[in-house]
Amino acid sequence: MDQLEKIINALIANKEYSSLKTMLKTMNEADIAEIFSNLPTENMLRLFRLLPKDLAADTFAFMDADEQELLIHSFSDSELKEVFDELYIDDAADVIEEMPANVVKRILANTDSDTRKQINEILKYPEDSAGSIMTVEYISLRPDMTINDAIKRIRRVITEAETIYTCYVTDNNRHLLGYLSVKDLLLADENETVKNIMETTPICVHTTDDEEDVAKMMAKYDFVTMPVVDDEMRLVGIVTFDDAISVLQEETTEDFEKMAAIAPGDDSYFKTSVFRHASRRILWLLILMISGIITGVLISGYEETLQAVTALSAFIPMLMGTGGNCGSQSSTLIIRGMAVDDIRPRDFFKVVWMELRVSLLASIALAFINWLRIMVMYKDTRLAAVVSLALIGTVVMAQLIGCSLPIAAKKLKLDPAVMAAPLITTIVDAGSVLVYFTIATRFFNL
Repeated sequence: MDQLEKIINALIANKEYSSLKTMLKTMNEADIAEIFSNLPTENMLRLFRLLPKDLAADTFAFMDADEQELLIHSFSDSELKEVFDELYIDDAADVIEEMPANVVKRILANTDSDTRKQINEILKYPEDSAGSIMTVEYISLRPDMTINDAIKRIRRVITEAETIYTCYVTDNNRHLLGYLSVKDLLLADENETVKNIMETTPICVHTTDDEEDVAKMMAKYDFVTMPVVDDEMRLVGIVTFDDAISVLQEETTEDFEKMAAIAPGDDSYFKTSVFRHASRRILWLLILMISGIITGVLISGYEETLQAVTALSAFIPMLMGTGGNCGSQSSTLIIRGMAVDDIRPRDFFKVVWMELRVSLLASIALAFINWLRIMVMYKDTRLAAVVSLALIGTVVMAQLIGCSLPIAAKKLKLDPAVMAAPLITTIVDAGSVLVYFTIATRFFNL
């Protein structure tokens, strides 16, 4: 890609626009959009106008909202209409959602009434719902059509549909009756009817279903498209695989941010201001700092124990670090398991039993190694016993907390990702201190 950018920049510098036009025609729209994002504004506008209409619209759909707005401001009304006439309705709706009111007004003023109606239909659905990401451009067939008639219809409307891989069968009132693939049509006898070869138990989602659930269902059933119906089982649109991938990518990014104790944001890293970056992190950092103060208070409460056996202080960082790591490992596995529906809240006791056994095996191995190390370095049996027992208690406690809190969050209708590494580590730090000094005071009679 870097080499391609150098070639394009060289052609721009030499004003070889004919060669540029020929090159751009052979490129994928996603690659063109990526290259455009790295060009100066003037060059981006110049090259965009070299693209054929259909390629220009596809490239426009892949561009960032800031770049799209920049292009819209540079378009004449006729150019704006050309681009939005070529865009799929769901992509047009996505663009409009990102634009300021004055830009939206101009876009809608330069689209025909039918397109405006379809865009407004999508925009009325709740954010993050199936209706908000669906497209209304799909292939619908009637059950009494012959295969020959069905193929003829596909040929007539093929340019208006976003995908033709799956065709949906509806009655005169748009009720969803079934579906079939183009492969089914091509392999069937041309005099056969659609109703005889269609799948009559269609899996579908409702307009208000969560978009992440829709994407997961598509992955589960290996669907390229998912039909979207209203409360009366009327087909109103389809969700395509590219939109499902975008949803999963966004949800994964959001989960990573929550797991790192950062408030989720919509913009990319470099397009987020320094102030916005800081504001998204400060609240959680403050909460975690206060939690850390609690751990400090607990340690200060055992000053006499530390003064009596000074060697105890050397093992506090190790115990807290090991506990935090164990809790993080456990919570990460559980959060991931719930994200892919491998773990559900009803599996709570199965998860706890699994993590209890894992933590016992892991903690005994770690305790044995520490026992040997302390005996070699300190030659103190009681100190070795205290640290080893504290290590076992800390690891078991950490993994049980790490597996329990995400499931509890899910049960309380919260995002399990909130109960991730930073919060788990802070809770475990306090717990490990209590476990450690409780055992120490008993062994050393303090």
